[in-house]
Amino acid sequence: MTKKPFNGVIKLDVRDSKPDWGPFTLPRAPEGSPNVLIVLYDDTGLAAWSPFGGGINMPTLQKLADNGLMYSQWHTTALCSPTRSTFLTGRNHHLNGCSCITEGAQGFPGWSGRLPAECATIGQVLQDAGWSTYWLGKNHNVPEQDIASGASRSEWPLQKGFDRYYGFIGGETNQWYPDLIEDNKFIDQPYGPEDGYHLSKDLVDHALHMIRDQKASNPSKPWFMWLCPGANHAPHHAPEEYIDKYKGKFDEGYEAYREWVLPRMIAKGLLPKDTKLTPINPLPADVANPGDAVRPWDSLNAEEKKLFARMMEVYAGFSEYTDAQVGRLIDYLEQSGQLENTIVFYCSDNGASGEGSPSGSVNENKFFNGYPDELSENLKYLKVLGSTDTYGHYPTGWAAATSTPFQMFKRYSEYAGGTCCPMVISWPKGIKAKGEVRNQYHHSTDIVPTILDVCGLEMPKTYRGIEQYPLSGVSMRYSFSAEPDGKTTKKRQYYAMLGTRGMWEDGWKAAALHVPLTGKGHFDKDEWELYHVDADRSESTNLAKKHPEKLKALIETWFDEAEKNKVLPLDDRSATELLNVERPTEEPPRERYIYYTGTSPVPEGVAANVRGRSYKIVADVEIVDKDCSGVIFAHGSRFGGHALFVKDSKLHYVYNFLGIKPEQAFVSESELKPGKYTLGMEFIRDKAGKHGESLGKTTLYVNEKIEAQGDMRTQPGKFTLSGDGLCVGRDSGDAVSEDYKTPGEFKGGSILFVGVTVEKGQYLDLEKLAAAAFAVD
Repeated sequence: MTKKPFNGVIKLDVRDSKPDWGPFTLPRAPEGSPNVLIVLYDDTGLAAWSPFGGGINMPTLQKLADNGLMYSQWHTTALCSPTRSTFLTGRNHHLNGCSCITEGAQGFPGWSGRLPAECATIGQVLQDAGWSTYWLGKNHNVPEQDIASGASRSEWPLQKGFDRYYGFIGGETNQWYPDLIEDNKFIDQPYGPEDGYHLSKDLVDHALHMIRDQKASNPSKPWFMWLCPGANHAPHHAPEEYIDKYKGKFDEGYEAYREWVLPRMIAKGLLPKDTKLTPINPLPADVANPGDAVRPWDSLNAEEKKLFARMMEVYAGFSEYTDAQVGRLIDYLEQSGQLENTIVFYCSDNGASGEGSPSGSVNENKFFNGYPDELSENLKYLKVLGSTDTYGHYPTGWAAATSTPFQMFKRYSEYAGGTCCPMVISWPKGIKAKGEVRNQYHHSTDIVPTILDVCGLEMPKTYRGIEQYPLSGVSMRYSFSAEPDGKTTKKRQYYAMLGTRGMWEDGWKAAALHVPLTGKGHFDKDEWELYHVDADRSESTNLAKKHPEKLKALIETWFDEAEKNKVLPLDDRSATELLNVERPTEEPPRERYIYYTGTSPVPEGVAANVRGRSYKIVADVEIVDKDCSGVIFAHGSRFGGHALFVKDSKLHYVYNFLGIKPEQAFVSESELKPGKYTLGMEFIRDKAGKHGESLGKTTLYVNEKIEAQGDMRTQPGKFTLSGDGLCVGRDSGDAVSEDYKTPGEFKGGSILFVGVTVEKGQYLDLEKLAAAAFAVD
């Protein structure tokens, strides 16, 4: 067969061809697009920080304020998780399914605790438009059951439009021993407080790394960074040198602070000249919650005054130290030429926290467990407040003081004390005004629209095939060039939080007289107050009787807004009822748990629950070295927790009851020589104590032999509200017992497994337990 020649043309060299990537081209932000930096503090009232007239020195914030604008009427939802949801989406918190903290989620549409598909995040929009997106620090927008290594990550930052994440997921964490997550995994902190570690410093270190890494490889890309330090949420932790800066500055007390700070706020143009102070305990006795009361300073004894003043010094030191860390980031941006075109929002997520109770605490875990603080014991910690030895929170009086001149504080959405927070916006390239005040009324829902506006973007009407809810907020960009007292573009804003209600419109505010989580209901019987806030910024004069038609119209508007935003039905059930609503879970509660070494710390929300019940811990262990030592099982910290460990060739079990010394310790008589063992302990609950603690007997076992036995008490509530999860073969974070140091890794042998068995019957004071959970936010 004859082979025919091939006459076609085959082009083998494609070097001259131009590739067509079509729809696969990467998004690119327009040239000159700004960087965006949000620094979001926790639990800080308008009267706390120095640029706003307060007593806490904030040099970095002052620098930004001098180069930008301060806002005197910028508002939040009055609680952390809901406010942060508005920062994510620009929609009202109920549209985000975030009526309160994620731990309080239930089946109503506005209470789901998960962002609906109709609410695309600012991270997703900017990421799709070509920005690098980073989130550092606190994230309290993930359902509790999802905060675990084996759980769904659908609500975690990387799934919500952020390229990188470094921080903690939950309401709070120990600033010296935080519970850290990097991107999608739990990690150990890089070094300890003995080497200078503090979470605020670590977060800024990572913020600098992220931006430097981006500029090394993608220098033309703009970036968006959401930096959420643990400050100023409890526990209040700071280096001693920062705390000592404030020695003696709060000795006159919180009422004196209010009298001192108000004229300073007026002088700065933040409040009208005739602004009046409101009472420190403004609510009628038949409405007020005793747990939110303020003890008048002149009613305190000398020791209480000394303790309370030092608690405020710690809070102030915590705030300034964190500001100094943010300053390192601002300095870097300035030195690298990036600050000029970076718009910075520096603010807080709600008013000051009144969750420290009228007397404060050196270990707020006592409050979470319904266990009273004792002055004599607290005074023992006076010289170490703010250190690794304490887990403190100041008393309600300082919350009232730093919320000057308003009524109440965090959680009270009907009053400015819960919602009016400091806000500074700086953007050298885009804001010509320097060091000026803006008195236009605005809200946290307005941040996303402002970011989109300055970036030249719009929130998509459809995202990933889902029609989107319209933005609830408006852009604040007009205020950059407006007159200080010019008219706001904001039309109205509803408020609703845990049964409290408020409605602002056109300079007037209606406020329902109601306390959070009362469980009383009777919304139809609430007395409504009326304030002309344009003239009466402190909401001191109730005009309800003088302008009944105005009040009626505002109440009707509140119900209109409530219906549009999925606020209804109204619900002020007690914390117990809300937190014990049955919720969908991937894993039902069980009575037997098996854990292995190499597992990431198991958060308390999904770990073996030994509260208020009898329980056993059993470990199969092989010892190969006569000097074997380390942690077999640990859960919690020095402020509440328990651990089974080997030290000096003996088995130890310690239950650290709320950090109260001495530790409840049980030690084996026998030495553990090389060999295979079943090691364990058993607690048999007998009855409840005076404060809901469980009383009973603990037995320590080596194989089947009883090695130690004695009385013991266990906590009615959680060991921690975030962090210090259950560990096997080591102890993450803060060590449970002073008999070993973190991480206390098990050496000289191997752990086959650890089993925890819990009795089905549980005996808890649910009211105390639930109240504690709501205090985390």
